[in-house]
Amino acid sequence: MLCATFAGSALAQNSIPSPTLDAVRARGQLVCGINTGVAGFALPDSRGVWQGLDVEMCRGLAVAIFNDVSKVRFVPLSSSTRFTALGAGEVDVLFRTSTQTMLRDTTLGLRHVTTYFYDGHGFMVRAAAGVTHARDMNGATICLLQGTTNEQVTADYFRSINVPFQPVIFERGDQAQAALLAGRCDAYGTDASSLAAMRSTMPTPADWTVLPERFSKEPYSAYIRRGDDNWFDIVRWYTTAVIEAEEQGLTRANVEQMRTSSTNPNTRRLLGVTPELAQSIKLDPAWAFNVIRTVGNYGEIYNRTMGPDTPVGLPRGPNNIWTQGGLLYALPMR
Repeated sequence: MLCATFAGSALAQNSIPSPTLDAVRARGQLVCGINTGVAGFALPDSRGVWQGLDVEMCRGLAVAIFNDVSKVRFVPLSSSTRFTALGAGEVDVLFRTSTQTMLRDTTLGLRHVTTYFYDGHGFMVRAAAGVTHARDMNGATICLLQGTTNEQVTADYFRSINVPFQPVIFERGDQAQAALLAGRCDAYGTDASSLAAMRSTMPTPADWTVLPERFSKEPYSAYIRRGDDNWFDIVRWYTTAVIEAEEQGLTRANVEQMRTSSTNPNTRRLLGVTPELAQSIKLDPAWAFNVIRTVGNYGEIYNRTMGPDTPVGLPRGPNNIWTQGGLLYALPMR
């Protein structure tokens, strides 16, 4: 009797409509909030086409829903406007270098979903300045972005060591970069991946040094509006699937062959040979197969957007999968 009750509850939960998914399908397009411009995460190329890890995560989600990588519209949002835009329904989801914090999760009417990138706050300075540690920046003028966790992290750090500094606040990263190049700031404080990205786009990258210290935990997640459990499930398990694909060794090159030949029950579930995963989140049985075939697994996405062979050149580090010494760990998809 108890099992029947649980089964009935699960079926009832699965039948609850998703306003966001329904709107996306009716529109025929996913609307994804991204950064206004950070190399490796979201930046237009020479043809004006958005490229980067966050962009690819948006494209993959469109594939999961429509099996069509083109059915996504990108909305660049500043740090200070991103959550307001999401809450107002201007975008369906944020993949926008957004740290998961308790207050963001509990006070904004939003939910963060699951970690897809690990980072930490750092500082970049002119190499000629001879600064080797952040505590050496006594009285420094530091560029920061409005509406980011980096404002508070920087203030907390300098307060904790009783060293004065002067913040200069900007809305966008390109404004901070221009101020840094013009000498208006002695340093720039933000997440280390964004520092590496900015350094790669400087006229002479060797003129700039990213200090080795990290002063915070900055786990990035997609954000959605509260109150739509099915949409939460879709974004959460889509993100998990691209990590799980790397754990299983599934790639764009081999996923079709693996779908027909693998006898591994986990692989068969993930790729939709057996349909229960898709049924639980109201997607096509082949949703994860389509994603991997189109955009690849997490490692493939990372390597082509910000890996060692790209201008950003950021090693995997904590963003490697757990079996390779990193922090990425896919929850069981069963």
